[in-house]
Amino acid sequence: MFKRHRRLRGSQVMRDMVKDLYLDVKDFVYPLFIEEGTGIRQEIQSMPGQYRLSIDMLKPELDEIWDLGIRSILIFGIPLEKDPMGKEAYNDLGIVQEAVRFIKKSYPKMLVITDVCMCEYTSHGHCGILSGPHVLNDETLYYLSKIAVSHAKAGADMVAPSDMMDGRILAMRKALDNEGFINTPIMSYSVKYASSFYGPFRDAADSSPSFGDRKTYQMDFRSTKEALREAEADLDEGADILIVKPALSYLDVVKRLYRRYDVPIAVYNVSAEYSMVKAAAQNGWIDEKGIVMEKMYAFKRAGASIIITYHSKDIARWLKNKEIY
Repeated sequence: MFKRHRRLRGSQVMRDMVKDLYLDVKDFVYPLFIEEGTGIRQEIQSMPGQYRLSIDMLKPELDEIWDLGIRSILIFGIPLEKDPMGKEAYNDLGIVQEAVRFIKKSYPKMLVITDVCMCEYTSHGHCGILSGPHVLNDETLYYLSKIAVSHAKAGADMVAPSDMMDGRILAMRKALDNEGFINTPIMSYSVKYASSFYGPFRDAADSSPSFGDRKTYQMDFRSTKEALREAEADLDEGADILIVKPALSYLDVVKRLYRRYDVPIAVYNVSAEYSMVKAAAQNGWIDEKGIVMEKMYAFKRAGASIIITYHSKDIARWLKNKEIY
């Protein structure tokens, strides 16, 4: 006798009863782009529905995020001035630091995560200190640690280094601990590929490199074993959460990390993954809600417990209005 699997698919109620994957609005982290200046609320052309905001325009956005039930945000800063050393990144009065203070004052229970990198702050757009065309690894660690400490001093609940320098987690962990921030977690972009899916983000954050690319420090997507080496090294150095970035094309990697390491796994549903859905939906080619939710459940099925996505507000509205389950 053959198995009648369809018996458990006969109605929406039945399907809801037997499902084994669950989404909650608190699973999501919503990225925000904060630009230095005043009166700025500029839609990002390549990312419909996403904005660059100045701090004085941030309160309505925070109100909406909070009212939707989103409790975690990831902050990216866009400074007025850039230089070869990325000094504004570790300026205690810099754009991210001031934004963190404002957010924690307005919503003290909001979990504020800060991106720790130099690409938005360097005039050359690379994620570290240069010697000629080369990004220096060890010299960069000092500055990344300064950024992490500066963010923690401003009130960041968690720091998220995205630079992909070797040894950065150990350097930051030591620096944070030495400054008394022993309880500040590190959510590491441990598995970050040199990907074409970052294009719209670089428009949003003004972070395109002025020459070359980032393939000497971000990972080669043709390599599989390297992901485990990177993750293991970060955990050994003190990372608390691992991020896989991008998300959609690397679900096999998410699954491997989930099976191997007993720590929270996050995915970053990156800008092009978002923009492709938005563009296709605007052209009437796809069911946006259906596509988005299929992606979210795919991330969960692979093992992610944290989802960083620009779709967070849309998903929160759908959940709130009981349009999805």
